[in-house]
Amino acid sequence: MKTETKRNPWAWIPSLYFAQGIPFIFINMVTMVLFTQLGMSETDATLYTGWLYLPWVIKPFWGPIVDIVRTKRWWTVTMQICVAVGLAAIAFTLPLPNKEEIANGLPVNAFMLCLFFYFITAFCSATHDIASDGFYMIALNTSEQSMFVGIRSTFYRCANVFGQGGLVILAGIIQTQTGDVALGWKYTVIICAVFFAIVSIYHAFILPTPAADKAVGGDAKKKSVGDIVKEFSGSFVTFFQKKHVLLAMLFMLLYRLPEAQVVKLCQPFLLASRDAGGLGMTQTEVGFAYGTLAIIGLTIGGIIGGICASRGGLRKWIWPMALATSLNCVAYIILSNVQPSYGDFAGQMLIYSAIVLEQFAYGFGFTAFMLYMMYFADGPYKTSHYAICTAFMALGMMLPGMAAGFIKEEMLGNSYINFFWWVLACNFATWAVTALVRRHIDPKYGAKEVEAKEEKK
Repeated sequence: MKTETKRNPWAWIPSLYFAQGIPFIFINMVTMVLFTQLGMSETDATLYTGWLYLPWVIKPFWGPIVDIVRTKRWWTVTMQICVAVGLAAIAFTLPLPNKEEIANGLPVNAFMLCLFFYFITAFCSATHDIASDGFYMIALNTSEQSMFVGIRSTFYRCANVFGQGGLVILAGIIQTQTGDVALGWKYTVIICAVFFAIVSIYHAFILPTPAADKAVGGDAKKKSVGDIVKEFSGSFVTFFQKKHVLLAMLFMLLYRLPEAQVVKLCQPFLLASRDAGGLGMTQTEVGFAYGTLAIIGLTIGGIIGGICASRGGLRKWIWPMALATSLNCVAYIILSNVQPSYGDFAGQMLIYSAIVLEQFAYGFGFTAFMLYMMYFADGPYKTSHYAICTAFMALGMMLPGMAAGFIKEEMLGNSYINFFWWVLACNFATWAVTALVRRHIDPKYGAKEVEAKEEKK
């Protein structure tokens, strides 16, 4: 019989969610910068990186396997090892599609080899997300989940900041020293692979072993193929039998509609020349802005969001958090209209303030989204149900993200100003679905004081 062990959540939640965020951010966001530096247009780059989102969209099709075969702890550590191997494979194929070859569309086979390893790594990363999210819900009670949801989102977003900041800076430094764009990214991705190898060893020893972490329906070794198939299909059936499931799906698809478009073009906007409507910043300057002060806004927003949710509950705070998500659009509307110069102090302060503001908005506003998915996924199949929820979330990020470059270049006159105004208008969809789901949320869910009172009774 498995021996239960406990760990202080601070010992594993920050590292687990930082590790969860690195491959996702690199594949879906940092790769946008990489591809454009290799000569792709924004339209093509958003299309390719949009397709790389696919494993996170379709992960419910294999998510139930994580529930019914082995433990979430085993899946988490194993997938971290696989991601390390996948990133190493990407690193050694990155030099193949050079700038001229991509611009000319040749050779297709070389570029496809690089994309193949991207998809394999994305598949492993999506599976890691399923396992680690399920492990989080098993290892913590509901009040602890509410308390640490801000911490987990903060460190996940820190991975975002590190990816869009630290990795971009590192690649830029190597490129400056070597004069080779592909080589700069190659060494940067190798460092990510080494990081994942180290973090997998750390988690193999430090993750707790909750008694509840076991295969649904018992030991998978004792199950027949028919039992596994029955439980596999049951996880899907029970999800779509949940009350208000259509409304929940709509919420998961539309809550992040503005953000899905902003994240694809915010860095290209900062890097674009002033004549093209951008800010004309260098790669190192963008990396510094995202890798330093942005962490302050992110950390404050995530921690405050978690504290508020644990004290007042999800239903109380979902509206303020939904409204906060529009601040990222406002920040970029200001920057695109003013076009401050990074070369003077006032311009730097405005750019820094805008980035801190949008990071705070994300840290605070995303708390409600994560809590709602955990709330809706609760039940015997919570791991696979949460995976289905995050798949709808991923679809809601994938499709608008794929279209962002086309909308900006073809529909809005290739204007960053028009694009950011368009994204601000998309917030009406976020607010509408928030108003619809709020009335169906249990007022007690996530409130620490309510749970404490009920335990005393």
